[in-house]
Amino acid sequence: MGSAAELAAAALMMLGFPCLMLAALLPSVGAFAAAAAVTYLADHYLHRRGSYLVNRLSKVRAGLSIRFLVRQLLLVLLLARLDLSNSLVFYAAIACFLAFYGFQAPHSALVTLIRLRRKMPVATRNVDLASRVRIPDAPPRRLLNRAAEKMLHLDLVAVAGVLVTAATDTNVYGFAGIAVTLGLAFLYVVALVPYIRAGKTPPNAEKVLAAVDGWLREYRPETVLYFSGSKDSAYQVNMWLETMEQLDTRPLIILRERAVLDRMAPTTVPVICVPGGVHLMNMDLSTVRVALYAANVGKNIHLLRVPTMKHVFIGHGDSDKLASVNPFSKAYDEVWTAGRAGRDRYAIADVGVRDDDIAEVGRPQLAPIHTRQGAPDGLPGAADGRCPTILYAPTWEGWDDNPGNTSILLAGENIVRRLVKADPPVRVLYKPHPFTGTRSAQAKAVHERIVALVEKAAAERAADPRFTGDAAARSTAVAELARIAARIEQLTGVTESGDEAEATRDGMVDAAAHAEVARLRAEWNDAYWRSFPGAEHRVITGAEPRLYDCFNVSDAMVSDISSVVSDFIASGKPYAVTDSAELGAEEFKRQNTAVRAAVILSNSAAELDELLAGVADPSADTLAADRRELKRYLLGPDEPASIDQFNGAVRDLAKKARVRNQGQEAGASSAAAEPAGAVPGQRAATAGETGGAAVKG
Repeated sequence: MGSAAELAAAALMMLGFPCLMLAALLPSVGAFAAAAAVTYLADHYLHRRGSYLVNRLSKVRAGLSIRFLVRQLLLVLLLARLDLSNSLVFYAAIACFLAFYGFQAPHSALVTLIRLRRKMPVATRNVDLASRVRIPDAPPRRLLNRAAEKMLHLDLVAVAGVLVTAATDTNVYGFAGIAVTLGLAFLYVVALVPYIRAGKTPPNAEKVLAAVDGWLREYRPETVLYFSGSKDSAYQVNMWLETMEQLDTRPLIILRERAVLDRMAPTTVPVICVPGGVHLMNMDLSTVRVALYAANVGKNIHLLRVPTMKHVFIGHGDSDKLASVNPFSKAYDEVWTAGRAGRDRYAIADVGVRDDDIAEVGRPQLAPIHTRQGAPDGLPGAADGRCPTILYAPTWEGWDDNPGNTSILLAGENIVRRLVKADPPVRVLYKPHPFTGTRSAQAKAVHERIVALVEKAAAERAADPRFTGDAAARSTAVAELARIAARIEQLTGVTESGDEAEATRDGMVDAAAHAEVARLRAEWNDAYWRSFPGAEHRVITGAEPRLYDCFNVSDAMVSDISSVVSDFIASGKPYAVTDSAELGAEEFKRQNTAVRAAVILSNSAAELDELLAGVADPSADTLAADRRELKRYLLGPDEPASIDQFNGAVRDLAKKARVRNQGQEAGASSAAAEPAGAVPGQRAATAGETGGAAVKG
């Protein structure tokens, strides 16, 4: 429903209107002015924040235009109650508000027309369309951003002028305010007119699509990463960007939703966002031989229908969840898994995916994960105030109420309480799934309690002299963070002007700047961990630091059944997984491959002592050999490198696609050479044969 501040603003605004009516009936100019100010400010705040509540208000017949109209009608009521109904200002105010709303129609029409004319059939990044079609600059952002709200707020001058007149009986203030409001409304409409001219709008869809096809013929993409999903699922395509940049073949990324493009991380790979299915199916992708799919969604059919390329499901994680063996996967030519476990998972599920159609390619995304090197950080009291770090990274509550989805509901608070009270002490990093609490109010409430637990423990530890560390070094790191963040913002910051068409025109990534940003992000991550005491508990949300960065500073992890566990296994470090559904350790391991080398936690989290013992003393880590074996089973061999395995799989499948296409072309040529009336594929009769039978002499 929005933040507490947004809820408060909405409540104040809605309460302000009854107060306006009461002030008009009394009548009280001062009370009316105060209530009007509250409603104006609250309205502006909600729009500036882009609050979800703005749309909710319109659903209950309290939309933007209605709110302004009611306020103006109540002002007229106030004038009538003040016996000003026979004054010129009274009639002028009514005429002003009627004319003001008369300006709303052309204003709204112009804004809508400009946006429609500037909406491209496709949006791109790293695709040179500027040399092929003319895409003019976008109108100034101040004209189109929150245009309806800005236009309606122009009545503020007239309302203020009329209120001053009501308080002083001096008509000049009312007339001046009315004149300014109408003048500004007229100028706003006039300012929009130039941007509907042909010279200010991009070419039509046909020309833009022809330009895209021209670029495709020149670039000749060979491997496509195809993705469709909600804006919140952008992380599923972002995790493959670095792999796509390292392909030996010419890569291309095809997206289907503009919201995903807006949340996509920077990349040097060309990106084409094609919302329209017909546009995609008519696009020239004749050079593509391999299509990679990161999610099983209905819109995949728009590319799956193309027979000249081989289609591969690569997914967006590797775990024992049912999503990893979706029956839809049999629609692809191949399914690529990290290791042998993925192959076995499909065999056990028996959903129609043949063993011959599965390839083990490793997980290229796991390259940034560091393996365990020696013993964990020392005990508290050392010069740097560090202690072993335990990462708690639970998954979210899922789409149903299965207790096995997440540990947060039944075990989360127990896990955190035991960790923050551990002896010897450990540092706790709490990094919840981004979707946590989005479906379940109960999960959201527990998450908030866990955050409170971690923050309280952090405050108590900050007062303990054993964990203070080097304050000067932390101050230096904080300064580094500010410097690095400023430079990253300078390189990646989005300007206030521009729209989708302009972003498509100018969306060529500077390769040198992209490389610098990658280097700076690594420096930022290093400075971040040095910017606070090495034993300080932390709640980590948002994009930075990334999950793998948390892996690398942790000595062990507690999590749930999800791809997070499979990824963490690449580190070789100890880990624990919660059996929230209380299946029992043996059954839990039987059903979930990734936990076979884990410490299995009950909802009481009493088994954490075993994990902590292995962290404090590697000789007590009885599961180390099991983790090494499981790592190979789940993620494949360490050699060759996963990216090399992935590139090899792409090359092999591209070769299969070429062989298939050549066979089809040969078959088509053979069919074309057959005489009329022949059965397709039947050998034509040679000399001495008739009707396919030998002539006996």
